[in-house]
Amino acid sequence: MKKLLFTLIIAAAAINGAQAQLQQGNVMVGADLSNIKFDLDAPNTFNFNISPKAAWFIQNGTALGGEVDFGLATSKGAGTFITYGVSALGRKYVGNGADVLIKNSRIFGEATVGIQGTNNSESGENTNGLGFSFGPGYTYFITPTIGLEALLKYNGIVGFGSSAYAHNLNFGLGFQIYLPGARTAQKVKSDATQ
Repeated sequence: MKKLLFTLIIAAAAINGAQAQLQQGNVMVGADLSNIKFDLDAPNTFNFNISPKAAWFIQNGTALGGEVDFGLATSKGAGTFITYGVSALGRKYVGNGADVLIKNSRIFGEATVGIQGTNNSESGENTNGLGFSFGPGYTYFITPTIGLEALLKYNGIVGFGSSAYAHNLNFGLGFQIYLPGARTAQKVKSDATQ
């Protein structure tokens, strides 16, 4: 009976839609799985990145966390590029996004700052130092706890190496899983045992 009640409470909580995922205390984990990057500096390259991220909602609609970035790209005649980074992450969801057009969707802004680098194995060109990024994104919640998202970000690195500055535009597709925070999970568990 307790398991049935617990299941019903979880199902009722899941029906709340896109608002519940973004509540204070909840956790977001996921990754941008395929980034299509167009370098603004020569040589123009196309690459694949993976950027896992995790964040905690410090207030409704605002999350802080971290992101790890790793990328590998090859360009004919330009060598192999390796990119890396570890950054602090901030995300702010605004209004109801495109709820008028598509239910269960939200628009957000994301920014990062941390240690970043890009290195070319053939030419030896590199830039390593302070990395930053910012840009808009869109999340569509396919279930109450899973969001598919698209994110367009400007990335820059200021530092040392053969070039003092590197930058690019990055279009990422990925997903995020929104988990209830410890307080929410404890409340659901205590409600289920009563």
